[in-house]
Amino acid sequence: MTQQTLSPAETLSRMLDSRGVLVAGAGVAGRGVLTMLRHLEAPSIVIADDNVTESALLTMETPAHAAETYVAVEQARALLRGESEDSPVPGLVITSPGWRPDSPLLVEAQEAGIPVIGDIEAAWLADQAEAFGPSRTWLAITGTNGKTTTTAMLTAMLVADGQAAVAVGNIGTPPGIALTADLRGEPRANVLVAEVSSFQLHWAPSFHPHVGCVLNLADDHLDWHGSYAGYADAKARVFRADTAVIPSAEAEVLETIERLWPTEAERPWDTARLFSAGETQDVLKAEHNVGIRDGKVVELDEEIVLASAEGISPPGPAGLADAAAAAAMARSVGVHPSSIAEALSSFRVQAHRGQVVATTAGAQWIDNSKATNPHAAAAALKGQSNVVWIAGGQLKGAAIEPLIRDVASSLKAAIVLGTDRQRIADALAELAPELPVSLVDETDPEEAMRSVVSHALSFAAEGDNVILAPAAASLDMYTGMSQRGDLFAQFAMEGGQ
Repeated sequence: MTQQTLSPAETLSRMLDSRGVLVAGAGVAGRGVLTMLRHLEAPSIVIADDNVTESALLTMETPAHAAETYVAVEQARALLRGESEDSPVPGLVITSPGWRPDSPLLVEAQEAGIPVIGDIEAAWLADQAEAFGPSRTWLAITGTNGKTTTTAMLTAMLVADGQAAVAVGNIGTPPGIALTADLRGEPRANVLVAEVSSFQLHWAPSFHPHVGCVLNLADDHLDWHGSYAGYADAKARVFRADTAVIPSAEAEVLETIERLWPTEAERPWDTARLFSAGETQDVLKAEHNVGIRDGKVVELDEEIVLASAEGISPPGPAGLADAAAAAAMARSVGVHPSSIAEALSSFRVQAHRGQVVATTAGAQWIDNSKATNPHAAAAALKGQSNVVWIAGGQLKGAAIEPLIRDVASSLKAAIVLGTDRQRIADALAELAPELPVSLVDETDPEEAMRSVVSHALSFAAEGDNVILAPAAASLDMYTGMSQRGDLFAQFAMEGGQ
């Protein structure tokens, strides 16, 4: 279904219209939207959620709104159909990103001619309308993997440069809360570094950041988007920016650009910059490209050294690519090289994203529990050597064979656990028959990870890298990827005891 696009002025008018706004979903994103609408003193807000109560929302540190109504989803659908005598049909629906495009509530709203936008779009349009003072600078980052690390790196660079920047979106603060910070007596953020998901971008038909970057693309969330093309198209919306920051070595991103905008004249950005974990390839008309040369992060066109590439966290090509992307984005908004160097020298990746958690038996133990699909695991393993690989969990139908072909030469041994352990072991036996492989059959979370670390210790030696990069989801055994990574770190530091 074709999405309606709204201008900033029209969006603000609909937010303040007496017909009111329907907020679909009252989770983290929905609460950010509610905060924004409360501060705008929207005359009518309806919150539709079957799981979150009014009392939970009233605990927020924002003023309660006199004209808020809390309804179940079925009640909200009836409201959209005009079946409520007490309330008019809302003039705008703002959805949380988890709501699929085929959700009946959203389909019925669109069929009734009511615009449906997401939390990122709503915040961006309100900001462009200067509803909360002069509009901010928006820098948007998306991709299948590496979004959180790159967003955190870029935010650190901006802060080191003295800019009032804050990370928003999937990392940090919901944008609606960031926009209203100074209304709560907090410092105003002038730069919003937005980690945006494909879900959020699907509901952002007019989003136009100052700088937009797609780090990489691989099959993901196909059930939500309906196809890989739908997923890739949503991600590519960040390229409708003043400056597009593009990975020169990521074929899937370049192919998406070619499919959506076959000619240079059709491409939506004003300028482009390329980045790479090595030398950038001349694949698009771009300038001020950033890559890695001679152990340094370099703006290649002018040979400007931005930072040392030694010790960048997380280690390996994926970390270098994230650093190059962040540096290219930072330079596009005038960040000084010394600020980039300062930020990268002290930056440490967040937990479960390539963090070195122990040095045991002379080996580095690296927690990349966030690598919950083969593409993310490939990013964690490529460029490494003497790897004792810990894999397994729920593959969810993903093919493991291409990953094994790509990284087999780097592997010293493998330990596999979880529901799909045998499938991974069989693929390793076929594609890397000389590789030692240990299967862990325990299903208790702690006992399984203790056994994993014990097996890893039997293989690990001085200079090796023991890497938890499961290529699979964790919910077959763990409460989430965080518990899986935390137990790995705990037992690695304890030496498997």
